[in-house]
Amino acid sequence: MIARFCVEESTTTETPVVVEVPHAGLGATAEELNTLVAPAGSLARDADLYVDELYADAPSLGATLIYSTVSRYICDLNRAPQDIDALAVVGGRAPAAPHGLVWRSTTDGAPALSRPLSAPELEGRLEAIYRPYHDALGRLLERKRSRFGFVILLCGHSMPSRGRPDALGRATERADVVPGSRGGTSAHQIVIDLADQEAKRRGYSVSHDDPYRGGFSTAHYGRPALGVHALQIELARRLYMDEQTLARKPNDFQRTREFCRGVVERLGELRLS
Repeated sequence: MIARFCVEESTTTETPVVVEVPHAGLGATAEELNTLVAPAGSLARDADLYVDELYADAPSLGATLIYSTVSRYICDLNRAPQDIDALAVVGGRAPAAPHGLVWRSTTDGAPALSRPLSAPELEGRLEAIYRPYHDALGRLLERKRSRFGFVILLCGHSMPSRGRPDALGRATERADVVPGSRGGTSAHQIVIDLADQEAKRRGYSVSHDDPYRGGFSTAHYGRPALGVHALQIELARRLYMDEQTLARKPNDFQRTREFCRGVVERLGELRLS
């Protein structure tokens, strides 16, 4: 059976940190590819390429790393399970959701699906991909919360460095780092401030919650009052890769990896209970 996600446990003294990377994967089974018509280039551009590698030091810092190997076109693990519309899955009831649990169009607006999935096809993806991933993530969070009295979930993502063009063709340059905490509700302020401080210390521009406030994992798991702190971090792709060729920029990649390492290390030093 093809592994749909990987869990890498701490290789040193464990900390209360879990790093989650749900969008770095490009994988799909033959059956899943049969309904996928998105261009290969779009599939790669809409992935959070290399973000799992940027956080690869997490286990050596005491954190647990969980990352998906599946394309978000096949099953977007940072969406609610009911986030599907009738154009993506027969019987879907969500409002227009082209980028829901199953992507039916690319970010560029090209079709991603040859047809809506049937209910059994959706159930197959939920059973094989979505539920096992979130069951594993939930167990990791509960194990660490039980051990340490709290747990910090760091949701690792990347974003295009510029926003979508407006009616005049103008695209806004985004900040280097966008921490998302659902308006400061998904994590203790100390966690939020730490990410901001680490980015600024390394010379990165920061824009909190803009344009991304945190997705499903941040909102679903972030319960500071219950000892579960969730923070999403979006990295502008210009920091570490060529957004046209999709190749890593070696020196910049290493610098960005050091930032990710610094965040994970400092989060692991916090005591919130």
